[in-house]
Amino acid sequence: MPGILAIVVAVIGLLVLLIILLGIRYIPNNRIGIVEKRWSFSKGSVKSGLIALNGEAGYQPRVLRGGLHYLLPLQYNVHVMPLVTIAQGKIGYIFARDGKPLEPTQVLASNAIVSDFQDAEAFLKKAGQRGPQRRILREGTYAINLVQFVVITEEHVYSLPLSKEDAATIHQMATFIAERGGFRPVVIKDTDDLVGIVTVHDGTSLAQDDIIAPIVGDDPAQAYTYHNKFQDPDRFLQAGGYRGRQLQVLVEGTYYINRVFATVEMIPKTIIEVGNVGVVVSYTGGAGVDLSGVEYRHGEMVEKNKRGVWNMPLLPGKYAFNTYAGKVITVPTTNIILKWIRNETGAHHFDENLTEVSLITKDAFEPSLPLSVVIHIDYQKAPLVIQRFGDIKKLVEQTLDPMVSAYFKNVGQTRTLIQLLQERSIIQQIASQEMKDKFAHYNLELEEVLIGTPASAPGDTQIETILMQLRSRQVAAEQVETYDRQQQAAVKERELKEAQSRAQMQTNITESELSITVLGNQGKAEFQRSLQQAAQIRALAMAEAEKVARIGIAQALATEEQVRAYGGPQFQVTQTVLSRFAEAIQQAGVDVVPRIMIGGKDGSNGSIMEALMAMLLSERLSSGAVDQGQRSPEAAAMLAQIRQSLQNKSETGNKKN
Repeated sequence: MPGILAIVVAVIGLLVLLIILLGIRYIPNNRIGIVEKRWSFSKGSVKSGLIALNGEAGYQPRVLRGGLHYLLPLQYNVHVMPLVTIAQGKIGYIFARDGKPLEPTQVLASNAIVSDFQDAEAFLKKAGQRGPQRRILREGTYAINLVQFVVITEEHVYSLPLSKEDAATIHQMATFIAERGGFRPVVIKDTDDLVGIVTVHDGTSLAQDDIIAPIVGDDPAQAYTYHNKFQDPDRFLQAGGYRGRQLQVLVEGTYYINRVFATVEMIPKTIIEVGNVGVVVSYTGGAGVDLSGVEYRHGEMVEKNKRGVWNMPLLPGKYAFNTYAGKVITVPTTNIILKWIRNETGAHHFDENLTEVSLITKDAFEPSLPLSVVIHIDYQKAPLVIQRFGDIKKLVEQTLDPMVSAYFKNVGQTRTLIQLLQERSIIQQIASQEMKDKFAHYNLELEEVLIGTPASAPGDTQIETILMQLRSRQVAAEQVETYDRQQQAAVKERELKEAQSRAQMQTNITESELSITVLGNQGKAEFQRSLQQAAQIRALAMAEAEKVARIGIAQALATEEQVRAYGGPQFQVTQTVLSRFAEAIQQAGVDVVPRIMIGGKDGSNGSIMEALMAMLLSERLSSGAVDQGQRSPEAAAMLAQIRQSLQNKSETGNKKN
């Protein structure tokens, strides 16, 4: 008996030892153990849900971490699962199998009161919701109960499969997230000039009239602080966020956004180049006060962030503008050239449908007139233009084209073709002045009107004939001008050569001028010397004259005495005359015997010598005549006759000579 008892005790001990050994569980440090309770006599089975929170039979909320753990064998089953690891720069998504059901309007489970997915018991006791969760997992390693939660990453799906259907659902969810690029954060680089447009797939729906969800919060400038740029879905929805496309956009940065909660679409930034402004037409916002003024009756202008056309345009720069909430119409503020010329367009292509203006002139020609009109839009008036016409191209085609065409058709009817050609500048000037007011009526500024050369229709050569005649006239006029210019050039060339010759002879001219100056100075010196000599000569002459005068007076006195001695002055005169007469006859070669005889009173002939001798004797013999200094009448007449004869003889001799 004792032996049998010992054997029984040994067997029982061995069984107990085996049972004890079977209840020991070893969990590696890089793994977790999920406990499954097969039965519970006191608690029974789980009545609802998947996780047994009160010790019922079923999957237990707590997990076993690395090390040795003792559990009763056969009652507990431990599923060893890996730790959940989220790589750097990646995102993990969580799906809860158990928890409070979602609300009808919910797409994702709220995590407002859940702080940690590693405590499944706390999650369920705090009324955590089942289904895909709004909160995501960032980089790190997590010990998560993979029965309660399924964690989906880009590399793995962390889960304890419960059935094939469950595995298929999880795989479908992983594919859906991958298609949205949800395992990586949203990265917007500053070099890409992109804007992120967010579309939220959870929350309250928009009203019927709204096309885009407004910015969350009362202050748009602080909207990001409410939900950390859509990275905290619960706070976004608690703040009153709506599902749908959001007015608020994402700019440069990195955003860890749950792609099941919201998707992000990249669009280019709105860039307003220099020389342009952007007129904003907003599709969202509240009704604003009309700022266009009483006189403007083509629509309303509103302030920024209101529905309608904003009264202030966007200046040059880059803008993170949501083009789903409105549009920006670019309006050039530089000069715009509109060409009414077929197959020619300006830089902005507003005139691509414009053609030449067809005219009928006063003299019945039908030319086509090419035009170019330069306009300018004041940047502050750009919203008025857009509100009135919609865009610049509609303005050009629906208003400016008919207005300009009609004006020049009227001009063509009042002028001949020659006048159109010759008065082009005058027509341009008049058109620029008269059309300014018309353009100003449309909030435009007309800078200039440019008129081209009228052209004829295909096959019509009349205009070309007139143009050839005008060209011939102009060529002739230019030839005349050319000849005048050539003549002027020849004159200038001659002046140039003279200047060059003068320059070459400048040395000689300078020397000559110096010589002239020297000679002038010498002449002045000689002149002064001559003046001195003349003064000296005058002095000597005066002295000599005084001497001669004295001598003459003496001689005169002597002569007077001599005359008296010879018979008085009358005799002396007669003697002197005879002496001079003899000398004259000798010098003139007059015959002594005269060829012409002079008769006396009695008719007898005699010579002049005889007459003179008779006169001399008569005078000499006249008593008292010499002394008294008087002549007889006969002597005086004879003397006059002698003088006349001598004069006639002298003139005859001179003629012969």
